[in-house]
Amino acid sequence: MSESPAPGAASEPAQPTPAAPADIATRNGAAAGARRRSALGLAAAVAAIALAVVAWQWYDSRTQINALKEELARRLTEAEARNRDAVTTAHSVRERVRELSGKVELVESGLAESQNQQVALEALYQQLSRNSDEWALAEIEQTLVIAAQQLQLAGNVKAAILALQNADTRLQRLDRPQLNALRKVIERDIERLQVAPHVDVAGLTLKIDNLVTGVDTLPLAMQQRPPPAPTAASGEDESSMLTRLAREIWQDLRSLVRIQTVDTPEVPLLDPSQAFFLRENLKLRLLSARIALLQRDEKTYRSDLQAARQWLERFYDTRDRNLAPALAALRQLAEVRIGIDAPDINASLSAVRDYKLTREKAAR
Repeated sequence: MSESPAPGAASEPAQPTPAAPADIATRNGAAAGARRRSALGLAAAVAAIALAVVAWQWYDSRTQINALKEELARRLTEAEARNRDAVTTAHSVRERVRELSGKVELVESGLAESQNQQVALEALYQQLSRNSDEWALAEIEQTLVIAAQQLQLAGNVKAAILALQNADTRLQRLDRPQLNALRKVIERDIERLQVAPHVDVAGLTLKIDNLVTGVDTLPLAMQQRPPPAPTAASGEDESSMLTRLAREIWQDLRSLVRIQTVDTPEVPLLDPSQAFFLRENLKLRLLSARIALLQRDEKTYRSDLQAARQWLERFYDTRDRNLAPALAALRQLAEVRIGIDAPDINASLSAVRDYKLTREKAAR
């Protein structure tokens, strides 16, 4: 070590002095020891710091591990609760699935049954539809046949028109496009019947029947009676019962003889049996006229009505008030023309039958 300069001495530059080897060694050993001590202190400080860090890390890790354990335990508890809930839910779901599976099977079986029923109902509907069409066509044909017979035998045009209109209405309700041609034929026949001249056979027949019914009520000419003579009023001049008796006897004697003035040259006298046969023959004449009306035999019709009118004028009391309407009715009936050819509906009837045949062939 260099010695410090004395105070007050002038500063001079230190002069190096050669050191002894022993001093150098001593100094080097002291420096090395100091370095070792400082290194050991530093190492001890580092070790203490490291130990503190390790201790803190151990404490922190333990705290975190405990927190993790608590969190893990909580999570496990929640997981177990959820697992139990899941198991319960799974059991209920399985039960529900089992129930739903049974219901689905029932629904499937019901669906299959309903489909089978639907197929059966469709087949039945088709069959009923065909049968209903066949029944409707059969009824229409029967109606047209009856109308054609009435038209041919009785000339009942109104009944034929009603029958055709009824048939057209039935075809319209069926609502089949293939029936349009048939409906056109029926409409043509309806228009032809509406404009065609016809005889009111029903009305004429009713008038003839009324005449036949009234024949028995008409008085014969030989049954005419003079009006009764007025009886003398009983007066106070009648003196006795004997006078009244004589007057009554005289009136009875006068009634035994009757003098009558008639308009015709002769009055046919008929006994009761002949009067009966007269009335019956008159009825037969009127019935014959009715048959001739139905047969369109105008000659026989007029001759029978003319004969009936002549018999009424000859054998019946023309002054009776009930005979005048009968004679007027006979004149009106004789003036009607019945020789008009009645139209027919054969076109409609043939169209219905042809359609039925075509339908039956298609069904086969």
